[in-house]
Amino acid sequence: MKLTIEKLIYGGDGLARSAEGKAVFVPLVLPGEEVVSDVVDEKPGFIRASLREVLKPSEKRIQPECPYFGRCGGCHYQHTDHENQLEIKVAILRETFRRTGKFDWDGEVIIHSSEPWHYRNRTRMKVEMEPGFSLGYHRLASNALEPVESCPISSLLINRAIQALWEMGREHQLPKGTLEIEFFVNHDDSELLLEIYVTRMADDLQNFFSKLKTRLPELKGLGLFSSAGQHSSVSPELIQTAGEPFLMYQAADWPFRVSAGSFFQTNRFLVNDLVQTVVSGVSGRMALDLYAGVGLFTNLLSKRFHQMFAVESDPASAADLRANAQKNVTAVPATTEQFLQKSLNLNPDLVVVDPPRSGMGEKANKLLAALRVPRIIYLSCDPTTLARDLRLLLDFGYHMQEVHFIDLFPQTFHIESLVKLGR
Repeated sequence: MKLTIEKLIYGGDGLARSAEGKAVFVPLVLPGEEVVSDVVDEKPGFIRASLREVLKPSEKRIQPECPYFGRCGGCHYQHTDHENQLEIKVAILRETFRRTGKFDWDGEVIIHSSEPWHYRNRTRMKVEMEPGFSLGYHRLASNALEPVESCPISSLLINRAIQALWEMGREHQLPKGTLEIEFFVNHDDSELLLEIYVTRMADDLQNFFSKLKTRLPELKGLGLFSSAGQHSSVSPELIQTAGEPFLMYQAADWPFRVSAGSFFQTNRFLVNDLVQTVVSGVSGRMALDLYAGVGLFTNLLSKRFHQMFAVESDPASAADLRANAQKNVTAVPATTEQFLQKSLNLNPDLVVVDPPRSGMGEKANKLLAALRVPRIIYLSCDPTTLARDLRLLLDFGYHMQEVHFIDLFPQTFHIESLVKLGR
């Protein structure tokens, strides 16, 4: 099927039209390109296709740096330069506001750009033990494993750890039943923490830890999590540890304890900029930090507000939040909805929200709007749920003051954005 690509959409694909006018989604393309594609799946309203050949390449197409690009599903935009990636993502953000939120943002989108390579302080890889050892990511548009021995968007220490685990895997020295391994490094890429997801307890975890630390002296600790597999609804549980199962991460002049299983921002080059963007120009009597994680924004806000409430429901992150909290911070282990239902009389000056990919949702937004807080800062990792939630807040009388695009995920389709709202 011969196609002309109209534009890129959220998710990494290009949009084209078939001869019958049906929407066709094709990966690894750029706007304006003429391509030949093969139908992978056809639905009543659209077609998913694979790229067979680029007949007329865009002038902005480049040679990808990673040898796995096109097979590995981790990156989506390595075939164009970083500046063009930024333009593409800002255009997608604006269009998502129009299509999903039913509003236009005609103001500036302030771009916070990242180094495009070796930026990730965290990555999670799949493991297969049989018939031979493999460590890698999902293949593009597939749940099958693509073996990967280096990852140019991950930190240098993570890449060294990947190599060490390939060596130990080939030597049959990994804990039996290992399904996934998550790598996490600290602010200056000098210390490493591993999370290992398994189907069973390890017979000799300390021995594995000691052998790996001999190859990787930067390894500080590891946590072993029980896992029933990627399709299970059961949350992983920390069942064993070795070494120190946490790192101290220095961000915006504060040390944060980040334990195995806790959430932390992924781009090691933009953490400080992100924090400063959130806290810039705000102060007052009371602030709320909802979905607070380990307290990354909480501690900086605590210097600017007399009283802070930080709300986090995940047990691992909530424990770190309590450990990291300053004296004027009340750490609340609850969901945002649970907290807001009991806090309608607080009258805060500012609320910061950083929800998961699913966004806040209608109920939490209504509870937030009922506070009539003068200022809201909304940090989002998904433009679709952001636009949906913004529509609700706009309907409750808020207006958008600033829109920031935080370039946390170069080479991928992911879009991190920050919106400041007022009444």
